[in-house]
Amino acid sequence: MMEKTYVSNGGASLDLPDEHAEQLFLQALGQALADVGLNAGKSGKVLILPPDITRLHSRAGFFTDIAFRELTSLGIEVTVMPALGTHIPLTDTELERMFPCTPRQAFRMHDWRNEVVELGRIEKGWVEKTTLGTVSYDWPVQVNKLLLEGGFSLIVSIGQVVPHESVGMANHAKNIFVGTGGKEAIDKSHFAGAVLGMEKMLGRIDTPIRALFDEGMRRYGDKLPPVLFVLTVVNARDETETADNPITARGPLALRGLYAGFGRECFVHAAALSQQVNINVLDEPIQKAVVYLDPEEFRTTWLGNKAIYRTRMAMAAGGELLIIAPGIERFGEDIGMDALIRRIGYRSGMEIQDMIKTDAELANNLVAAGHLIHGSADNRFTVRYYPGKGVSRKEMESVYYEWGDIKEALARYGINKLRMGWNTLAGGEKIFFVPNPALGLWALRKP
Repeated sequence: MMEKTYVSNGGASLDLPDEHAEQLFLQALGQALADVGLNAGKSGKVLILPPDITRLHSRAGFFTDIAFRELTSLGIEVTVMPALGTHIPLTDTELERMFPCTPRQAFRMHDWRNEVVELGRIEKGWVEKTTLGTVSYDWPVQVNKLLLEGGFSLIVSIGQVVPHESVGMANHAKNIFVGTGGKEAIDKSHFAGAVLGMEKMLGRIDTPIRALFDEGMRRYGDKLPPVLFVLTVVNARDETETADNPITARGPLALRGLYAGFGRECFVHAAALSQQVNINVLDEPIQKAVVYLDPEEFRTTWLGNKAIYRTRMAMAAGGELLIIAPGIERFGEDIGMDALIRRIGYRSGMEIQDMIKTDAELANNLVAAGHLIHGSADNRFTVRYYPGKGVSRKEMESVYYEWGDIKEALARYGINKLRMGWNTLAGGEKIFFVPNPALGLWALRKP
């Protein structure tokens, strides 16, 4: 499908109301259906690829429900497969929470270990050159086999563009090749991003890992049905927008932009807006940060470590990062990854890279190695988790994080009274509060 953008509607001060957003989305969807030959009255099949519950705030559930309603009303058969990547499949409760108007029987869960096919491989020389010599291996372009074998006339890939530690900016081709990809593709791409260094990646549109995904789409995208990308840009409303309603952990969010189209142009527009509204540049380093992890979204440190990824570029040397995480139950997203994290722990990045040379299990799980590198403070600041009952003090300290009592933390830091950003507590203590690290990136202004 040729490059084509249907909707490009966004702005840093814009808050698209649901009615307007739905109208724009339906307009884009209708044009896309016509372009792929799925006009009214013509039977066909469409696959929707939204994110999972860890992107609850993305508004992807809202648009998935609209797409399902509209497509089925036209007699089109719809399958919804959340782009899980390595994440845990959604429970029925989570599906109801995120997709209340899409029936359970429409969903199919991605299995990143057993259900993938390879579209082709990008040669080692290309990967090595593009990653500036950081890694030296080829890269498989993988997708769930359903994308090829399902008989779909159109794929609708829905999700949020936001700074991302492994690729620079989340979504677009990443939603295809990682969200529905397999172990080898996810291992290699995430590890390359980790070794390149998140400080060189986070918040940038064009990175070596983005180039890898783009090249996979350029070479092998024609093997897939046409992909309509529907991209959202979301952040928290600022204080002037919520004068009578402070931004808390469950505070109001704003849909700043909606972009849809075939090709890369819609992603570039969405990423440019995300850079404006999701990157928070500070004039002074954070001595003490308090980050809250909503238990509906964050059940593992695998996901909860966004609290580290997204704030580390603003943390002061010797500072404290306090992570209030009532929903944390374990470390990894599956049993194998959890056991590996428990055995190795969140050591420094250099230690992890050295261990890969001698630890066969770690070398065979590069996505875990990349995660461990991203989750380390590299001895520059303290990371203290305040978990619920799911993880004990002994367990947390065994992976080289400090532990804190969550009851004491909630009593001291009233998260429902704090505003996002700088706060001065009753005793004069100054803290920086992040109600949801998935919504942005915090970094120091460069001199």
